[in-house]
Amino acid sequence: MGCEYKSQFEWRTPQVQSTVHQSNRNMKCTPVIICLSLCLVLCSAAPSADVETVQNNADVKPDGYNFVLETSDGTKRTEEAILKNIGTENEAISVKGSYSYLGPDGVTYTVNFVADENGFQPEGAHIPRE
Repeated sequence: MGCEYKSQFEWRTPQVQSTVHQSNRNMKCTPVIICLSLCLVLCSAAPSADVETVQNNADVKPDGYNFVLETSDGTKRTEEAILKNIGTENEAISVKGSYSYLGPDGVTYTVNFVADENGFQPEGAHIPRE
C-alpha cells in the first residue's frame, strides 16, 4: 500500500485520503439537506387560508413599548412593557399582555401574562394551576 506525502506533518494512504474527501463532501451537503427539510416542514405547516392583519399598532419608546396586533383569523395580541429601576444594577423590563387564538376545536383560548424579573407568568382558563 503506497503513501502520499501531503505536508511536512501529514502522511496519508490513498484509502484514508479518499475517506477524508468523501467525508468533506457529506459535510458540505448537510446544510443543504437541513435547509430543504426545514422548507418542506414550513410549507406543509402553512395555513390553508390567507390570514390578513386587521390591526397593527405599536409605540416604542426608550423606557418601554406597547402594541396591539389582530389578524383576520381571530388571533389577538396586546402587550405593554416598561423599564423598571432605570440606571441601576436592578434595571429590568416588565411586560404585561395577553393573546388569544381560535383552537382547532373551535374554542377561543386567551392567555394573560406578566413577564418580569420573576419570569413568565401565564394565566388562562385552559392552563393548569399549581
